[in-house]
Amino acid sequence: MWEAAFWGAFSASSLLIGAAIALRRDLSPRWVGLLMGFGVGALISAVAFELVEKSIESSEGTGAPAIGLAAGALVYFGGDWWIDVRGGKERKDIRGGGASGNAKAIMLGTVLDGIPESIVVGGSLVAGAGVSVAMVAAAFLSNLPEAVGATAGLKKSDTSPRRLMGLWLAIVLVSSVSSALGYVVLDDASPALGALFQAFAAGAILTMLVDSMIPEAYEEGGRPVGLVTVLGFAIAVGLSRFE
Repeated sequence: MWEAAFWGAFSASSLLIGAAIALRRDLSPRWVGLLMGFGVGALISAVAFELVEKSIESSEGTGAPAIGLAAGALVYFGGDWWIDVRGGKERKDIRGGGASGNAKAIMLGTVLDGIPESIVVGGSLVAGAGVSVAMVAAAFLSNLPEAVGATAGLKKSDTSPRRLMGLWLAIVLVSSVSSALGYVVLDDASPALGALFQAFAAGAILTMLVDSMIPEAYEEGGRPVGLVTVLGFAIAVGLSRFE
């Protein structure tokens, strides 16, 4: 469990790195968009090979993968809508559009985005073969541009740097706890229930990618985002071969 908590914190630590960078300098939205596209590709690979494929393999012929995918997508969609109407809609805006929202909603949105990833990171340790390198790398890379955009927006709203870093640190701790929880739940789960949890996380992550990360990455990064996304996908696939 403690190892799962460590890897959950590590995969979310890029939130602190992104926030620190945004507080010290203004990054080009184009480069952050390209980085976001790279993270999207890595996450798509992790969803396909670390979640959906393994969910199907362990489902024992049940409909758990389909049910989990649908449930994860619907739960994320509902939670994301609830947070959007309360001021967290622009939390992934690379240009700092989060200034028009409020800190609480933006941070809650970031927690919503990160919990499925963290649970999967912890759950990947259940088999005893070590953490999923591809999943950790994908989560780490996708968190970085999100923190840059949200911090840029909150900085414009005169939120103090100390408070900002405190908020991001709290999210890292939540991610750590979520990862440990993922390990505990999946360690005691039947193969079919484990498949359901994996597919649930996949549905939530895919909905998040299409709803916010992909449009923002393309808007700011331009046409090269497609190529960078494929690069991120390919590298994540390569990393998964070492597990």
